[in-house]
Amino acid sequence: MSILLIALGVAAIVYGASVMLIWSGSGFFAVWYAIGAALAGCGVAMRMGAWQALPRALRMFVGVAAALAAAVTLGVAALILTTAHEPAPEGLDELVVLGAQIRPDGSPSTVLRYRLDTAADYLRENPSTRCIVSGGKGANEPCSEAEAMARYLESCGIDAGRIELEDASTNTVENLRNSRALLAGPDDAVGIVTNDFHVLRATRIAAKQGYANARGIAAPSDAWYVPNNVLREVMGIVKDFLFGNM
Repeated sequence: MSILLIALGVAAIVYGASVMLIWSGSGFFAVWYAIGAALAGCGVAMRMGAWQALPRALRMFVGVAAALAAAVTLGVAALILTTAHEPAPEGLDELVVLGAQIRPDGSPSTVLRYRLDTAADYLRENPSTRCIVSGGKGANEPCSEAEAMARYLESCGIDAGRIELEDASTNTVENLRNSRALLAGPDDAVGIVTNDFHVLRATRIAAKQGYANARGIAAPSDAWYVPNNVLREVMGIVKDFLFGNM
């Protein structure tokens, strides 16, 4: 068991380093370092006998806490993956495209480009659908996400008159709250465009905010980063649930 824990710890640290190298604007990769250090530390402690020397009650508490955390993580991850391939219904009134990191040169990050390409495809196939691009300007971004998103969609051939900008939000809750105020009508059929791993949280937040007729539209994501994205979403869902956002 000790060797397995050490190996898993090293693997988590290496994976975290691979996530860090793409630098998505988030420091979430550090969570993998923490997980790796904890696993490897437990393995070393077992191998040296330090774990066995701890009081039995403490070892039971740590074991139960770890099992509970793993169960919650796996359960929420399963829910995320079941909604990760939502089909796009035809003829929606509007799309809300959720923002993500903008690169220093003003171009969309890979995650955001997937969302925008999915939105562009839908808008070309449904010429009566309008689009709200939602995202403010982060401290490390050269412009608002909404501005960069609108430029990208226009470069894909989408008429600027079909695109409305919401450029004040800083997270998913604000994305959806601010975008709802821009809808033509409260009962509009709305497609929320985001990456597959983010569909569950986005649609649950939208329902909480009173979107009467909203559907998730899943954009793809890179397979290698699925564990990172899903773990981050698990934590986001737990946080938003505790804060009453969903």
